Amino acid sequence: MQISSSTMLWAGRIFTTIFALFMLVASIAPKLAGARVASDTLVQLGWRGDYALMIGLIELACLVLYLMPRTRLLGAVLMMGLLGGAMATQIRAGSPLFSHILFSLYLGLFMWGGLWFRDATLRAKFPVSKKSD
Repeated sequence: MQISSSTMLWAGRIFTTIFALFMLVASIAPKLAGARVASDTLVQLGWRGDYALMIGLIELACLVLYLMPRTRLLGAVLMMGLLGGAMATQIRAGSPLFSHILFSLYLGLFMWGGLWFRDATLRAKFPVSKKSD
């Protein structure tokens, strides 16, 4: 069954929107607003609480790069590096596997899924399956 390109594009937009809204509301905004929950969480994970603003700005920059068509691949790679660092922090802190450690992986799958659905070139480079001859 072949999925139409407009369906793929809309699926990509939906995945991208969910990822972007989650990052903005749940991660970036609390850090940029100086919310106590952001700094307290960093302290619980072994980081200094005053890193929240800097991390929030880095997350925002990566997200903006991801959302811009010309820089979307760079943004996705940089965001994945950030998510990998978050995963490493959760591992070091001894957090639960499925709810905390792998959460960055879930976000990364949404991010890359949105990009894969929106970008035919990326789908060609990373096909789900190859047609047999």
